Amino acid sequence: MAKKGKALLVVGLAALVIGAGSVGYAGQALRPMPTGPSKYVRFETAASHALIFHDLEQQGIVRDGRAARVYARLKGAPQPIAPGTYRVAPGMTVDQIIVALKKPVQRMVRIPEGHWISRVAERLEKEGVCGAAEYITLANQPELFEGMVDFPLPKDSLEGYLYPDTYDLPPLIGAKDVVARQLKAFERKAWPLLKEAKDPHRVLTIASMVELEAALDKERPIIAGVIENRIKKGMTLDIDATVLYAEGKWRVLGPGQVRKVKSPYNTYLNRGLPPGPIGSPSEASIRGP
Repeated sequence: MAKKGKALLVVGLAALVIGAGSVGYAGQALRPMPTGPSKYVRFETAASHALIFHDLEQQGIVRDGRAARVYARLKGAPQPIAPGTYRVAPGMTVDQIIVALKKPVQRMVRIPEGHWISRVAERLEKEGVCGAAEYITLANQPELFEGMVDFPLPKDSLEGYLYPDTYDLPPLIGAKDVVARQLKAFERKAWPLLKEAKDPHRVLTIASMVELEAALDKERPIIAGVIENRIKKGMTLDIDATVLYAEGKWRVLGPGQVRKVKSPYNTYLNRGLPPGPIGSPSEASIRGP
């Protein structure tokens, strides 16, 4: 540290000492807390040192938020801190915390093709991104996302519209942000393939079944053709994936079980298409033949 910087630091900490009325206050105030498990902290908007160190004091990361703030300012630490999730821990020095606040946590989370809302929710909760129940609740309230994207949202559920991809989803980001990112990815990657269709929702429904039935890319147009032919002939589609969706479980179905699940989504019991998508299809399934 340059002599001028050291002088400013001494003056600043001296002001804390005078304000506190104790000679040992500055050293005590900046002493690290006892070591403990690391924690994630998140700031949705750019945050000042005053806000950050107050929050860290409340969480037991720093001993005195005011002293840490003054120290950070006199050390020339950049502010405001960018929005994001950060990892800190009791026992870190203020200098270590300053370094940590320069590097938002990145966590790449894969949301697989074909997963329906509740399956995605389980994965997100396991990864510490958000609560499963929160994600499911928001994904079934499309009205909350009106105006966020430039394509018409369905009325009852965003099933099928939450694009499967790999996203940077750091801990504590929250379900609303996850849903918004998926919808924007759908707008970029899927909607250009759907916007000219006579009935985009119908195309998406078929694509969602193709996604779960096809093992290879070359099978996708074949399965889509079989579905269309059966619809024309008034036949049941007999697609196992629709039964699994109705049941809410991804598993191997035993003999005769396909007819035991009573649901409008069960294509063994009901002719024609199910009421809507049974998961989020990939671009390859949406593209069709």
